[in-house]
Amino acid sequence: MVAKRIIPCLDVTGGRTVKGINFVGLRDAGDPVDLGRKYARDGADELVFLDISATVEERATFSALVERIAREIDIPFTVGGGISSLEAAGKLLEAGADKVSVNSAAVHDPGLIDGIARHFGSQFVTVAIDARVVDGKWVVTTHGGRKMTGRELFEWAHEAQERGAGEILFTSMDHDGTRNGYPCETYAALADLLSIPVIASGGAGSVEDIARVLTEGKADAALAASIFHYNEIPVPVLKRGLRGMNINVRL
Repeated sequence: MVAKRIIPCLDVTGGRTVKGINFVGLRDAGDPVDLGRKYARDGADELVFLDISATVEERATFSALVERIAREIDIPFTVGGGISSLEAAGKLLEAGADKVSVNSAAVHDPGLIDGIARHFGSQFVTVAIDARVVDGKWVVTTHGGRKMTGRELFEWAHEAQERGAGEILFTSMDHDGTRNGYPCETYAALADLLSIPVIASGGAGSVEDIARVLTEGKADAALAASIFHYNEIPVPVLKRGLRGMNINVRL
């Protein structure tokens, strides 16, 4: 059985790690280089870096900061934010990223997924999807949740897979930062639909929340931020707790 992955996420703006609730009300959470080093040392399976203001500010992700973090860690490193071209993806991979995460630009130009997957391989492409429930349907948003789209979560995730995505990172905007748990039924439906891994994001507040999304929600990995950044549930404590529930994680 493939081990479930635990992935801390660094949401970065202005060179600092931040965290909010439902994508707003951001507060400082520390230096991303220091945090990345700590999570690698603590036994995180991977690290995700998201430049959350790059798309809104219409600029490229800060590759220099990515390079600094990459030098300090020895675990797989996914980088996203403002990636709108094959060239931009290539620069981040050169800077030390192991995978790139595309979101808003891919919704606008789905061919971006095909291009990156064709050039670098599907294993290098994570498609991040931010969605919220509107009139009973999961509607995809872009630009850090600021813009609603006409796309629906399940059809967009399936299209992303068919275009070459290696995994889907789905964040529930309704649950993000609330620490009230994940929408497990939605994750389970997504996992049943797709043949590629699904990473759950948005809502982790306890070991039990993460255990549920990895079991009932059928997610292949759980991504979290607040509980790690503020040392509420350190990675080693979380992994030992999950092992105690008979969930296969690497210690």
